[in-house]
Amino acid sequence: MQSSTNYSKGKEGVPLRSQGEDKGSQGEDKPYTCLGDRYTACPRPARAWLNALKNVLPIYIATHLAFLLLTYFTTLFFFTPKNFSTYALPLSTLVQSWNRWDTGHFVDIATKGYDVAYRTAFFPLFPLLESGLALLTHNPFIAGLIIANLAGLAMLVVLYRLVIEDFDAGRAQRTVLYLSVFPTAFFFAAAYNESLFLCLTLFSFYYMRQGHWWLAGLFGFLASLTRSVGIFLLLPFFYEYFRQHNFKLRALRFDVLGSIGIPAGLGVFALYCYLRFHDPLAFSHAQGSWLRQLHGPWHGLLDAFLIVIQHGMLSFDSIHNVIDLSAGLFMLLLVVLCFVGPWRFSRDLWAYSLYAASIYLFTLLVPEAGGFPLASLSRLVLELFPAFIVLAAMGKRVQLNLYYLTLSGAMLAFMLMQFLTGYWIV
Repeated sequence: MQSSTNYSKGKEGVPLRSQGEDKGSQGEDKPYTCLGDRYTACPRPARAWLNALKNVLPIYIATHLAFLLLTYFTTLFFFTPKNFSTYALPLSTLVQSWNRWDTGHFVDIATKGYDVAYRTAFFPLFPLLESGLALLTHNPFIAGLIIANLAGLAMLVVLYRLVIEDFDAGRAQRTVLYLSVFPTAFFFAAAYNESLFLCLTLFSFYYMRQGHWWLAGLFGFLASLTRSVGIFLLLPFFYEYFRQHNFKLRALRFDVLGSIGIPAGLGVFALYCYLRFHDPLAFSHAQGSWLRQLHGPWHGLLDAFLIVIQHGMLSFDSIHNVIDLSAGLFMLLLVVLCFVGPWRFSRDLWAYSLYAASIYLFTLLVPEAGGFPLASLSRLVLELFPAFIVLAAMGKRVQLNLYYLTLSGAMLAFMLMQFLTGYWIV
C-alpha cells in the first residue's frame, strides 16, 4: 500500500507536498504557502483540523443517533411482563443502560481510589479524569460518559488527519467510517477508556509522523497511563525517528529523549503500585483475577476453535467464542496484509505495521483460562487502527465496502443491545 503523497521535510520538520496536489478530493482550494518553485506546504494547521472535524462529524453524529435510538428501543426488553406492560420506566433508564460491566470498576476507582490490588488492572488516567469532572457533574459515571464521547470525537478527527496526510481523503473517510461501525465500536461511547486510549495513541503517532518528538512522547506518556499497551508506541517511535534521520546513529539529537515519556507513564503507575501495595507489577499480577496467563500467541485461538467444535453450535460458550474468534482471525488477516499483498504499507510507513503487529501479538499472549480464552478480544482489537487503514484501502472495491458496512453494522446493533440489556458480550 503506497502513500499517495510524496513527502519531504521542511526546515521545521513539516511535511511538504509537491505542487499540483493543492486540491482536495472534491477540488476545493487549500491554503498552501509557496516555498520556492518545487514545493508547497501543507494546509495551515487550524484550517486543516477544522476540515477534519467537518468530515468526521457526520459519521460521529450518525453513529451516536443510532446508539440513542437503540438505547431507547432496547428499553422494551426491561418491561415485566414482557408484552403489554402498563408501566413506564424513568428517563434515567436511558443513561443507566450504559452503566455495565467494567464501568463500575472505573467509577469505584474514581470515588475510592485503588482500594484493592486487583483493580490496578485498570490504569489510572481515565478514572482520574472521571474524578476531576465529577466535581462538576456530581456523578463519576456521567463524567465518564462525557469524557469517553469527547475523546471519541477527537480520536476520529486525529485519525482523519493522520490518514489524509499519509494517504488520501477517500481512504481517510473510509477509515473513520469503518472504525465507527465496527461491531464493538459502541465502547467508544461507553464509560470505558477505549476512546481515550486510542485518541492519545493517535496523537502520539501523528506527531511521530510530523517529527515533533516531544509531543509524541507527551501523548505516549498519557497513553501508557491509560492502558499498559501504550508502551508499544516505542516501536513506531524509534522506527520513525531513525527513518527520518536516515538510520544513522550520528544523526541522533537530544529530542530522541522524547521517547522516555512513553514508558514513563507505565513507570509512574508502577511506582504508585509499589507505594500502595508493595508490588510494582500489581497491575500485571491483577490479570490473574481474570484467569489470564502467559501463553504462545496461538494458544487462545486454538482453544477457542476447539471449544466451538466440541460444544453444541448453539451453546452459550460456542456463540461467544465464535464472536471472539471471528474478530481475532479477521484482524489477523488485516495485520498480515499490513506487510504483504497489494495493500501493504510501504517501507516509509512501516511504523504502522510494527505498531499493529506488536499490539495484536500482545493481546494474544495472555488468554483467559476456562471457556472463553479470547474474552474481550473483539473490544481490544479496536486499538489496531492500522488494520482499519488497510481495510479502507480494500474498501475502494464497491462490493467489499457493501459487505463490510452491512455485516458490521448489523453486528454492532446486536452487540450494543446485548450490552445495554446487561448481557455479557466481551
